[in-house]
Amino acid sequence: MSRRRDRYDFVIVGGGSAGCALANRLSADPGTSVLVLEAGHSDWRIDPFVHMPAALPFPIGSRLYDWRYETEPEPEMHGRRVYHARGKVLGGSSSINGMIFQRGNPLDYERWAGDKGLEQWDYRHCLPYFKRMETLMVDGRRAADRWRGGSGPLVLERGPATNPLFGAFFEAAQQAGYPLTDDVNGYRQEGFARFDRNVHRGRRLSAARAYLHPVLDRPNLRVETLALATRVTFEGTRATGVDYLRAGRSQRHVGAGEVVLCGGAINTPQLMQLSGIGDPAHLQPLGVEVVHDLPGVGENLQDHLEVYIQYASQLPVSIAPGLTWPKRPGIAANWLFRRQGLGATNHFEGGGFARSNDDVDWPNLMFHFLPVAIRYDGSAPTQGHGYQVHIGPMYADTRGWVRIHDTDPRHKPRMLFNYLTTPNDRREWVEAVRVAREILNQPAFAPFNGGELSPGPGVESDEEILDWVRKDAETALHPSCTAKMGVDDMSVTDPDSMRVHGVEGLRVVDASVFPYVTNGNIYAPVMMVAEKAADLILGNTPLAPDDTPYYRHRDDSPLFPPGDPRNGEPAPARVAAAFAPSIHPREHPHAARQDDLQPDAHSATGEDTP
Repeated sequence: MSRRRDRYDFVIVGGGSAGCALANRLSADPGTSVLVLEAGHSDWRIDPFVHMPAALPFPIGSRLYDWRYETEPEPEMHGRRVYHARGKVLGGSSSINGMIFQRGNPLDYERWAGDKGLEQWDYRHCLPYFKRMETLMVDGRRAADRWRGGSGPLVLERGPATNPLFGAFFEAAQQAGYPLTDDVNGYRQEGFARFDRNVHRGRRLSAARAYLHPVLDRPNLRVETLALATRVTFEGTRATGVDYLRAGRSQRHVGAGEVVLCGGAINTPQLMQLSGIGDPAHLQPLGVEVVHDLPGVGENLQDHLEVYIQYASQLPVSIAPGLTWPKRPGIAANWLFRRQGLGATNHFEGGGFARSNDDVDWPNLMFHFLPVAIRYDGSAPTQGHGYQVHIGPMYADTRGWVRIHDTDPRHKPRMLFNYLTTPNDRREWVEAVRVAREILNQPAFAPFNGGELSPGPGVESDEEILDWVRKDAETALHPSCTAKMGVDDMSVTDPDSMRVHGVEGLRVVDASVFPYVTNGNIYAPVMMVAEKAADLILGNTPLAPDDTPYYRHRDDSPLFPPGDPRNGEPAPARVAAAFAPSIHPREHPHAARQDDLQPDAHSATGEDTP
């Protein structure tokens, strides 16, 4: 790693998922100097809480690994403050997340491209970057094909899903009329399958380990941890550098040819607002000198909310016994010396995507199945065996915001997601719970089904379901869209260059640039954006668009890739006619009009309140 300089060609603020990828790509030219400023600590190689996949509950909630954000009281969640974990370590949230790799549906990117100015962000232009960044491994072998990559830095291993509860889950999904799929990141996302994970040889493979550590010996690359950016400095409207605190004490400044913000959907708008870029109506009362009036900064906040539907198991087949305290030293030793056993997996080895009704064009529900009944914090509703599904709608039409409330960069910004504040969101939540219950009560689970633990049989009506969601739902940790790409008045980032509108020398590359949250975990789309952005920033010729086909429900696409002999077999019932449990037909939120995206009159307005 290089010595510290006074000025760099690129200063990357945030050593998280996108920042690590950009650092690798931008420093590939020895003549380009790159500095990464990461506010968290290093992801030391000996740290089991980062690198052991099964240890993922330990960093979340820990002040050593997690920034521990909370929302403002959510008006439709009984006034609850919803906890948000964000990685406080090199690699960002890729060093503490659940390691699930989901690209999203191809039609997500068609939706992006439907916005003016984003035509180059459709699926055919994004697919080459998804393929470039990954190496897919299935059962120990490389599995590159027309849809998947085989030589990128992100090594993905498909979950084995050998526990008999996974077998019951996949069979139950088919009994309920939903198809299996070969690969949720391949030709057809819709269906149920084993999941790809950021786990390689029994270790978490974070963005830092995949992209950054292999190139730390480059003399033109420097990484500083415990470096909290406090302000982007400007001469007029041109960014000239970054002020930052080193280890919470030493105030430093570094000059920059360009500053690239990679802090994520919470910290990127926070730093922009602290630096004078945002809505003057929010900044001027705080005493912030406005550099550029850009009202979309911090707006359009989106996320996924989820619940756990948990069942007791009559048979002793779950992984619960292995997670008890007396067993943990043995699990740790098996992982430490052999990289095997319960410690070497994230346990999210399978799940799926489904449409909850026939009005939606592509899956609006995501399922993660887990062969144990347990929460992220390690608490369990039973001491015995159990299993659970994580379920939630993927396309809530609610919109929130992130805003600073003073000028101290060490203070967390305020944020409000407005969960459950639209009729469509509440309607899809009822659908989600009913679909999950239907699958979990199919004959395939009969040998195991010991009764529902959560929410329990007493929660049945629509209003009872919604009340339980209000009390029990957690974020799936996918905040996004607060500096969205586009060319309209509320856009922040230029989609052709990643530059911030109205200023020079400042770009944004992270989940905040999404115009809409994608279907599934957002780590993979963030990495794709970083890969594509690297070419845009460097002026490289973009990768050629890829016209590989993909499944479209509305176009009567074959269930399997064209030419596959399985296409002659009867389609599952729910592919032909999707499940619609007492739901009135409606316009899908993917195509919602702007006036449909407003919260109910009785919900939060998004205005700042004391």
